[in-house]
Amino acid sequence: MTDNVVPLFKDPATGTYTLPGDTPEPPAEAAPDAVRPVRRWKHTARGLRTAVTSERTRTAARLVARHGMYVLGGTRITAKRAWDGRTGSRYERMIRAAEAAGNFEEAKEWEDRLTRFRAARHHRRMDLLKAPQDAVKSAGYGAGLTAGGLLLLGIVLAIANKDASWILAPINAVIGAIAAIVYVATIVWGPAVTIGPWLALLALWGVGRHQQTAPQWALPAQQRDDSGAPITPSIVVTALRDLGIAPMRKAIKEMGDAGAAMLGPIRIAGCGVEVDVTLPSGVSTQEVQGRRRKLAENLGRHEHEVFITLPTAARTVRLWIADSGALDEPIGPSPLTTDDTLKADYKSGRAPWGQDLRGDAALISLYQRMLLITGLSNQGKTAALRALALWLALDRTVEFWIADLKGVGDWDMFDGLATTLIQGPTDEHVIDATEMLEAGVAEMERRIQAPPGTTFPPLILVVDEAQVAFMCPAVGDDKRPYGGFKATSRYFMAARKIHNQGRAVDVLLWEGTQDPTDQNLPKLVREGAHTRISLALGTESQARMALGDKAVNGGAAPHLLRQGLDKGTVVVASDGITIPAGQASITVRTHHIDTDTAGIIADRAKALRSGIVTTHTAADADEHDPLTDILTVLGTDTRVLTQEVLKRLAALNGKAYGQWSFIDLKRVLDGTGAEPYKSDGRMVISRDRLARVLTNRPEDGSASAAE
Repeated sequence: MTDNVVPLFKDPATGTYTLPGDTPEPPAEAAPDAVRPVRRWKHTARGLRTAVTSERTRTAARLVARHGMYVLGGTRITAKRAWDGRTGSRYERMIRAAEAAGNFEEAKEWEDRLTRFRAARHHRRMDLLKAPQDAVKSAGYGAGLTAGGLLLLGIVLAIANKDASWILAPINAVIGAIAAIVYVATIVWGPAVTIGPWLALLALWGVGRHQQTAPQWALPAQQRDDSGAPITPSIVVTALRDLGIAPMRKAIKEMGDAGAAMLGPIRIAGCGVEVDVTLPSGVSTQEVQGRRRKLAENLGRHEHEVFITLPTAARTVRLWIADSGALDEPIGPSPLTTDDTLKADYKSGRAPWGQDLRGDAALISLYQRMLLITGLSNQGKTAALRALALWLALDRTVEFWIADLKGVGDWDMFDGLATTLIQGPTDEHVIDATEMLEAGVAEMERRIQAPPGTTFPPLILVVDEAQVAFMCPAVGDDKRPYGGFKATSRYFMAARKIHNQGRAVDVLLWEGTQDPTDQNLPKLVREGAHTRISLALGTESQARMALGDKAVNGGAAPHLLRQGLDKGTVVVASDGITIPAGQASITVRTHHIDTDTAGIIADRAKALRSGIVTTHTAADADEHDPLTDILTVLGTDTRVLTQEVLKRLAALNGKAYGQWSFIDLKRVLDGTGAEPYKSDGRMVISRDRLARVLTNRPEDGSASAAE
């Protein structure tokens, strides 16, 4: 037994026993703690994220969603059409839409149509109840008539061929044809059953694609960007629906025609389109006007490419929507530059000033209209005002007195054309401009006091940069300020007097100002203008100052014009220009006439007149002779009251005699032999006495020195 015992050896390192000759196995290496599984998950997550967020995956997802929604949308539209055709839901929707729009007469008409539809449907259903027995009778009659006809045809053929077998030939032919049709049908039926559903699916897809039932995010980029797309009724209704006005959205949803009844015809209007929108009950025109920017964005346009005005119809807004980018294109040249034979007519003519947004020529009448034009600096104010003056200068009867308080040469071409041309921004230039207006007041009063029926040539007083005059701090010798906006201001009061009465005798004041405020453009002055014009302004409050509350409430928005980009574009509130019915203003893109071209036009105007010597101070600043002037105002009267003489002198030359009193008059006449004397207890001046004094006066004598 001891010979069979096998000795075992113990490994001291591991404590295990082994047989002789066995090689101990090396200990297994421990795997890193969870390193490999973590790395696998990271790689998997990164790869999954890359796959999901890649452009190819997004494109594929949009493709699947788009075409899937085409099919679903097409199915919905087809089912809705079928349902509308079988039921009265269409009529009910139209009734709700008419009621929502407040059109109860139309709602009653649709209700009558619904009643007639239901009656007709009832008759059809009653007819269907009798249809089976009618069909059996019809089938029996048809089979009998067909068999009889075929048999008769066979008899005719048998007689013709002298063969009795032809009697059943037509019936056999029909039976053979039926057998052939059945055979073909059995062959085609299998593929038709297979292909038919796919064709139906394709038809539904086509309907959905045509109606664009896929969401915007699923559409291709070129289809999602609808900026500049042609304006269609669906685009307008969708833009109005998405304005954020809850009553409008609800009313459009309830309308059976999806809101199409709100829209009038979409008309081409110049470089855009125009459409009238009748708003549902509960939606005010002011709410739509206040969302102009959002409406423009919904229409795929910039804010300046959409204009909202109010026509004559109640609860209606008129949208003018420009073709994308059209307003950034320049308009054509002025007719003043292209037609050398063009003439002006102050009374009956209209100045070719530019184009309205419809592309029609904007013609404006200047007859007996005070004018005010304002805007921010460097927006084309002077060029727009000067263009009107250049046209009117082509009427040789018109006289100009001009004060340019900027003084950089914008009106240089009127030197030799205007009777007075003052150019400069200093207080001295403002004083001259004020005295020019006061002389205009004196001329106005002289004309008013003239015998009835007397006609006078038009006198246009132009003050460019009038805000300089209103803000002038200079004070005269009489302690009255030249600037300001109170009753003591000489410029302000002269402007007010011309506004009050000048129109009747064709003495008109045109003013151009910039950046209007209550201080540099007083309320009474701006409201005295018959034609109010505004270029781009900064705020709505400035727009109201420039054009008045009525125009701004009616849709005028010069504060929404783009500064720098809309140079020369003006908003006009005036009865001298054709404005669409119901609107209070019109937007005009004026023709630009540069300074060199303006000089050429001015030369044509000068050629129509005899030589004019332009003074560069007030028009009445020439030397004067009081004795001669007194004789002039006495006229043909034998004697005139001294108070009446003073009034006539002030009307003749306001600057020289406007402040005269009886003492001044007596001082000039004392020692001449024509002194005032009493007649019937009142002081008078004799015409004959004064005439003798002037006749006997030396040639170099002058009473002006007495001043």
